[in-house]
Amino acid sequence: MNEYQIKTAGFGNAISGVRFRTKVAAPTKTTKADNDLIEDALGGNIAAFKELVDRYYKPAYLYARGMIHNSDDAYDLSQEAFVRVHKHLGRFDPKYPFKVWLFHILANLCKNHIRQKKTREKVFVATDETSSYEGVEATGPDAELYQSDIQKQVWSAMVELPEKFKEIIILSHFQDMSYEQIAQVLEIPRGSVMSRLYYARLKLREILEKRGVEL
Repeated sequence: MNEYQIKTAGFGNAISGVRFRTKVAAPTKTTKADNDLIEDALGGNIAAFKELVDRYYKPAYLYARGMIHNSDDAYDLSQEAFVRVHKHLGRFDPKYPFKVWLFHILANLCKNHIRQKKTREKVFVATDETSSYEGVEATGPDAELYQSDIQKQVWSAMVELPEKFKEIIILSHFQDMSYEQIAQVLEIPRGSVMSRLYYARLKLREILEKRGVEL
């Protein structure tokens, strides 16, 4: 399997001993829980942190890809999330799942990126980040977005969703998070998660129906 170090321009140093891949191998089989791996990583075990990366890099990339619609930026943001996790391991609160902490960091990075992009677009013409997924070659982790024609249509339609609807659809349906976990990631009440998800589904269905797609 070919692998390469994702570019880190603007994000400081990469994590020593950890390489990020365009194609992620199956997670290493282990009986250790995420929080145990964090404890090992805090003790200087780089292999423990690498295992966390192997477990969550693909889901993290797919979340960023769904929010940003640009593979290069999604790679950068995914890597930056892990760089920040590694830098701030000592702040991790073990009463929360590691995945929740990781996605909270990644969600904020994506939102900052989107805000900065909107500012740039006041001056410059929009890039392919605002385009749909149609016509994009599905390779590497992106192949996850195109497992079926209907899945491709869903991801394409999600480009039209408001940010708050898009993120909650991805976390619920593509990251398989519970209402409570989504509430922790987005820092909103559990009731708001349920309400927002309901309206997000309605809006997504409306977009798909206008495109002639039936779920």
